[in-house]
Amino acid sequence: MFNLKGRRALITGASSGIGKHFAKVLAQHGATVVIAARRKDKLDDTAAAIRSAGGTVAVVEMDVSNGKSIVAGVDAAEQAVGLIDILVNNAGIIGTKSAVDMPEEEWDAVLETNLRGSWLCAREIAKRLIAAKAPGAVLNVASVLGLMTQKGTAPYAASKAGLIHLTRVLASEWMKHGIRVNSLAPGYIATDMADGFFTTSHGQKILQTIPMRRVGTVDDLTAPMLLLVSDASAYMSGSVITIDGGLSLGN
Repeated sequence: MFNLKGRRALITGASSGIGKHFAKVLAQHGATVVIAARRKDKLDDTAAAIRSAGGTVAVVEMDVSNGKSIVAGVDAAEQAVGLIDILVNNAGIIGTKSAVDMPEEEWDAVLETNLRGSWLCAREIAKRLIAAKAPGAVLNVASVLGLMTQKGTAPYAASKAGLIHLTRVLASEWMKHGIRVNSLAPGYIATDMADGFFTTSHGQKILQTIPMRRVGTVDDLTAPMLLLVSDASAYMSGSVITIDGGLSLGN
């Protein structure tokens, strides 16, 4: 059901964490993958892991906050593997200050990467699929913070809430072209970026707000991701799947 043989997937922010995991999983399930990040050298470990497992991978440089960089990156991806029919919009950054102390530049950077960048990537892939009269799947990696509030996350939460609603709008516009658009809303996930945080006193306090009393792992995201990019979800578009250990239910 999750067989992706013959599919070609582009994953943004694939140099580490969730993006790196998704790239490896997609390759394991038969997709030819193109991994993208601002610096190609940061993708070497991901590419090596995919190749050593027998997968097929191409590497492209892409800054999702820059429209010209996105077009050039998708051009390079097509030249390497052909028409992209799976897009995983995973690249994202967070803000670190309270709303009252947030510099405009930091706010703009978060929204440009997380929301505007996801739209630009999706638009570029959709344009090419529509021109080719080919179906496809777009997966936006949002966040549970797009569905609930948490202090100190204003630009990030706003961008992810916007991304969830953008998912629904794009789904409604592109359904007639056979392009499905869905999103994941993960809660706290243990990645290399959060390494050691959940053993700190602050991290332990956050852990107590999760009803399942544990942090998620990238493996917890595997099946939901595969569902939304594969034909297993052929009757799904505009959907948001929450993977948060019950965090958004309240505690």
